[in-house]
Amino acid sequence: MHGGLRALMQVLDKAEVTSDDKLIFLGDYVDGWSESAQTIQYLIELSEKQECIFILGNHDLWCKLWLEKGASNPIWLAHGGQGTIESYIKTGYLTSEVHRAFFDQLKNYYLDDANRLFVHAGFTSMHGVEKEYNENDFYWDRTLWESARILKHVSEEKRSEIETRLSLYNEIYIGHTPTMNYNVPTPINVANLWNVDTGAAFTGKLTVLDINTKDYWQSDRVMELYPNEKGRN
Repeated sequence: MHGGLRALMQVLDKAEVTSDDKLIFLGDYVDGWSESAQTIQYLIELSEKQECIFILGNHDLWCKLWLEKGASNPIWLAHGGQGTIESYIKTGYLTSEVHRAFFDQLKNYYLDDANRLFVHAGFTSMHGVEKEYNENDFYWDRTLWESARILKHVSEEKRSEIETRLSLYNEIYIGHTPTMNYNVPTPINVANLWNVDTGAAFTGKLTVLDINTKDYWQSDRVMELYPNEKGRN
């Protein structure tokens, strides 16, 4: 959602989400649009009303380090971090221990009772997330997604390797790589992998996907909800 609180509220309303629904968020709550701190506050309040699972994204890690240690870097600042800092200063949430606690409880991944995996970016271990050597892969890796995309175009040996990694889980849900990169404005399904990042940080929309029915709902293009801003463009 990348600080696009208006899109988040709109799409939850479109999906007619109720307090009985379990919500699983795939990360990148901040950096992009102007309401990063407000988005975190909204998610905190939402989690007090219903069950929410929050996955850690790479942008969230940057924000977490800044809130905890004052640490920043030019890459983060250039990719939405400056706007996040400004939103925290503007709202007064900069000193909020509740916000720090929110970032502390973010999960690297979530595995449900139906062996469905939810992770921000991917994983590299052939033995699954519990055997992942480098936890940075959870919020940076694109090899899982890229491998799945070329599944039908590789040798039998390579295909077997890719399928082995995918078959560790009944379904896998990721974000991190916008489907807009492939000129697709909706979630993309390849094999048992679902990419639900529909470019909310850029020119796309924010998506809610029902993992049982595969129905989905989308906000307006987020840039239209923040007409005087550039997001991460």
